[in-house]
Amino acid sequence: MRKTNLTALVEAGIMTALSYLLNLITLFQMPQGGSVSAGAMVPIIIMGIRRGPAWGVATGVATGLLQFILGKQFSLHPLSIILDYILAYAVIGLVGYFGKNKLKISIGIFVVVLARFACHVVSGAIVFYEYAGAQNPWIYSMIYNGTFLLPELIITLIITVTLTSSKQIINAK
Repeated sequence: MRKTNLTALVEAGIMTALSYLLNLITLFQMPQGGSVSAGAMVPIIIMGIRRGPAWGVATGVATGLLQFILGKQFSLHPLSIILDYILAYAVIGLVGYFGKNKLKISIGIFVVVLARFACHVVSGAIVFYEYAGAQNPWIYSMIYNGTFLLPELIITLIITVTLTSSKQIINAK
């Protein structure tokens, strides 16, 4: 039992670091935050699938906090910190609830990225409403966040479905 928890903790640390590093490879950066990375959600997803949603969420929270502490903070508003960093990354780990076959993993990825999108939209509409100008801040936030999360979803699906073809990737020992 203790060895299994230690192994999972080490895996979570490695996946957190890998997610942070992949996020540094930015394919496209939005002006007020948000970017398309080289698959930064994949390590959190793999952790959620391998070790279950609790470990996935813990890895997501650790990644979000690391992103906030070491990354470029676009806001120090408490709601933004909670929604854009802690919750937005935590929900990714919930993919572990969906199962381990490719279809269930794909559905799970779609759902958790949608949940991440919701976190960013709420934050954008409430905290960053001034960027909307005359436009409805909710519509503005949906468009703004969709422009980086849709490509991120596609990249994440392709990488994860490819990686999960190997049972060694998704099954913890």
